[in-house]
Amino acid sequence: MFELDTNDPFDLFDRWFKDAEASEPNDPNAMTVATVDGEGRPSARILLLKGVDPDGFVFYTNFQGRKGRELLGNPNCALCFHWKSLLRQVRVEGPVAQVSDGEADEYFQSRRRGSRIGAWASLQSQPLADRDTLLARVDEYTRKFEEKEVPRPPHWSGFRLVPRAIEFWQDGEFRLHDRFVFQRSDPTGPWTTERLFP
Repeated sequence: MFELDTNDPFDLFDRWFKDAEASEPNDPNAMTVATVDGEGRPSARILLLKGVDPDGFVFYTNFQGRKGRELLGNPNCALCFHWKSLLRQVRVEGPVAQVSDGEADEYFQSRRRGSRIGAWASLQSQPLADRDTLLARVDEYTRKFEEKEVPRPPHWSGFRLVPRAIEFWQDGEFRLHDRFVFQRSDPTGPWTTERLFP
């Protein structure tokens, strides 16, 4: 049985994340990101968490793709981490805000060069006639930035989810799981905590 020993969900997330880094075979920072379009239709996909601190959870994307457009239109989303090796899950919900240009620039320059070229070459979420078309665009931008730094595209940046709710789930025998949720009504306010039925 899992007993809660902190009033700080970020402290608990940090500990669980370190456990996942030690046990997960691939991408412990992988998470499902769920958004909704203007008609309330949901969409979900896997992204990689690129930063977390008491200000929130950070991820990056092409703002012209579906998730970018949906988050710009409705700046709320949900995240879900599932660490199968640990039989644990964390769900996060709240509004998002764009990261600063400085943060986006710093992270973009930390990416491998091929990934930076890809950010220019990909018209994310748009129809693609064939893979050769994509590879031709990669070649085009490879030549364009030959022997130059690859700058961050203006349509590529990040979001920070400022959580209003963070739920921790630990598998239990006979499906009697342990669930604790931290909630707050104000992004800078205090957290309340309660245990939930499985």
